[in-house]
Amino acid sequence: MSGAGKIGPMNPPDLIKAGFAAAVAAADPLEIVPRYLPAAPRGRTLAIGAGKAAASMAKAIELHWPAAAALEGLVITRYAHGYSGDAGWTRIKVVEAGHPVPDESGAAAAREIAARVRMLGPHDLLLALVSGGGSSLLALPVDGITMADLKATTRELLRCGAPIQDMNVVRKHLSLIQGGKLAAMCRAPIVSLVISDVTGDAPTHIASGPTVPDPSTYQDALEILARFECVVPPSVAAHLRAGASGAIEETPKPGSPVFAQASTQVIATAHQSLEAAAEVFRVNGVTPVILGDTVTGEAREVAKAHAAIAREIIDHEQPFRRPVALISGGECTVTLKNPNGRGGRCSEYLLSLAIEMNGVAGVYGLAADTDGIDGSEANAGAWFSPQSLAAAAALGLRADKLLAANDAYGFFAATASLIEIGPTRTNVNDFRVVLLA
Repeated sequence: MSGAGKIGPMNPPDLIKAGFAAAVAAADPLEIVPRYLPAAPRGRTLAIGAGKAAASMAKAIELHWPAAAALEGLVITRYAHGYSGDAGWTRIKVVEAGHPVPDESGAAAAREIAARVRMLGPHDLLLALVSGGGSSLLALPVDGITMADLKATTRELLRCGAPIQDMNVVRKHLSLIQGGKLAAMCRAPIVSLVISDVTGDAPTHIASGPTVPDPSTYQDALEILARFECVVPPSVAAHLRAGASGAIEETPKPGSPVFAQASTQVIATAHQSLEAAAEVFRVNGVTPVILGDTVTGEAREVAKAHAAIAREIIDHEQPFRRPVALISGGECTVTLKNPNGRGGRCSEYLLSLAIEMNGVAGVYGLAADTDGIDGSEANAGAWFSPQSLAAAAALGLRADKLLAANDAYGFFAATASLIEIGPTRTNVNDFRVVLLA
């Protein structure tokens, strides 16, 4: 092994897992939210929210809001992402709902949130707790579009592999509450605390921006559906066409007086988590290289690009020398060829990477979603070592065939290399590392 020096006290598998753990910890709402709490108003505070981090954000409010100040609220999180049986919930109610496909539980909770927001007055405060996953959880379709229509549209966007920003443009224009419409209902000042799970960290794309301006249009939504060849229910297509023609009012835009008393603070990002992971590698004698927190594209193709960088380092010691950790964040996509595939974008990326590296000595990889769930199964992601492909082959498994069948989960389950940590109650997108020891 050439390079800056030997890896520190951790062996490579433990080191890449420690890097992921540090990334998750850096986005813990229980630690971050208290630093950004506003002063209590003269009136009451209504805390509302939606996303995979909603329950932990709400818990942080409960723990740190002044006991004498009026506080109530309702947040929506994904099933199994709440705090079941926690006796500490006294002022903010937590509802669990469907993700990534919306359901009636989320719609009912969103309807209640809208009703409570409308009751606020100028001396009150709306405290919005926004995190990734909120687009499906805060689902309240416009009149004329049923929940069945919204579910079908969401499934189609997922099937087509549309990036989350594009999905959210469509969803904003089908919603009574997203795309800044919640702010339009509110007479009280609004403080939004946002945990970002999207590339670029633009609040308009996080949970489809219920309290921030929406620069996108109905025409944009139609063009997205056309670009990805999405087949949506007739009611959805008709509504978007009506909006594009001007027959339906657009979402509130930047500069609208709706946002005169609204402030927004992004309190946790993917890049902060990547920096935390980089420090773990640094103190263990490995040079961390952050490739960026905005990595997008088809998961298996992104893996090929990262493998090319790794091979340049291995073969030519350029542009870095080993030991080095290539760290990245962002959200890839998977275009499903097999509707019964198992896994998610992290495991699909990782299996493609393992195939490309083909057992090269000293190469280890890990990819996992910081929310603790990768795609269709209960694992956050997976990891591989130089021995992984051979171990699978000894079990009669062909990695290339499993990748073609969108069954990366099957590969990593068979090789006992799943990352299973359960819901983390935060979400700053995906974490990926290629360790060249």
